[in-house]
Amino acid sequence: MVKSDDMLHVMEWHNGDKSYLPFSAAEMDRRQNAVRAWMAENDVDGALFTSYHCINYYSGWLYCYFGRKYGMVITPEAATTISAGIDGGQPWRRSHGGNITYTDWRRDSFFEAVRQLTPGVKRLGIEFDHVNQDYRRLLEEALPGVEFVDVGQPSMWMRSVKSDEEIKLIKEGARTADIGGYACAKAVGAGVPEHEVAIASTNAMIREIASNHPYVELMDTWTWFQSGINTDGAHNPVTNKKIASGDILSLNTFPMIFGYYTALERTLFCDHASDVEIDIWEKNVKVHERGIELLKPGARCCDVAAELNEMYREWDLLKYRSFGYGHSFGVLSHYYGREAGVELREDVETVLQPNMVVSMEPMVMIPEGQPGAGGYREHDILVITEEGNENITGFPYGPEHNIIKN
Repeated sequence: MVKSDDMLHVMEWHNGDKSYLPFSAAEMDRRQNAVRAWMAENDVDGALFTSYHCINYYSGWLYCYFGRKYGMVITPEAATTISAGIDGGQPWRRSHGGNITYTDWRRDSFFEAVRQLTPGVKRLGIEFDHVNQDYRRLLEEALPGVEFVDVGQPSMWMRSVKSDEEIKLIKEGARTADIGGYACAKAVGAGVPEHEVAIASTNAMIREIASNHPYVELMDTWTWFQSGINTDGAHNPVTNKKIASGDILSLNTFPMIFGYYTALERTLFCDHASDVEIDIWEKNVKVHERGIELLKPGARCCDVAAELNEMYREWDLLKYRSFGYGHSFGVLSHYYGREAGVELREDVETVLQPNMVVSMEPMVMIPEGQPGAGGYREHDILVITEEGNENITGFPYGPEHNIIKN
């Protein structure tokens, strides 16, 4: 038996060499130096990031939570991720910068790692929107006398404007989402279960991602495919419900590449659609197309939402709108992250600027029992340019293309 005083609590566990990242060292340094510039301007001595999205954005490494704590400390001199022993050397290989590992031998080992990386720090940035009350209490006990400052909001604004390297990867994701969409449409047919359609789509995207990068972690690429009443929610899970002829369908493909999520979402019908269904569908397409026209530099998110609301109101469909018109894309997923300051909602006054990446995704949900019942949604991803926008989604939309007869 190993004696407790022989057990290491914090160590460097650097196994192997650094792995491939899609971003250059200059790009990763730019991100970390943006934090350092914010620190200098706000008299902050260091920053402790704890969320999936921020650690991924500033290091390139995406952790697996599984009930453990993870972090990244940026100081004027260094950038270091903090990982658990269960992860071996993978966090070191994927981190742009240093890495230290803490073990399970003692409950405060993570906080010991934080202490070792923040000597002399008086003001420390932490993510107020990620650190809950219990977590903050533990940090206060581990770092007595340290003042905590919010770095979550400043980081969000840093991430909201994408670099050219990020946009290149996001475009690759959008192209992959289209591939998943075509595989999804090909698999659709009366009597086919939703999950079989989703499997075909997801597998096509995973294989595409695997074939296009030297060394990529294949994780978190998935498909939501819904039929009939299951289309009423944008995030309803896949089920084993079988598609029926005449069903309204929702195609949702989500490739994940190095923590960067992209999406394709389309309304489809199996075999045929009624005149009422086509009328609602075409009206939603008109909102979608007008929304795309409105996404340009200088536009305010709230103004985009307000104008599109008027279109729905004219057709008495506004009461069936179920969420905002779009949001920022970058480092995010269905279980973490989002630049909430760049959402196309009535209460967001953010002004769009070049190199923001925003979706346009209007949806209305007609309740069961009414003519045209179901959820209608289209979704494209737009890169804001100096003159307007670039639509990087290629899969077609509307009744002309998406009444599927296989």
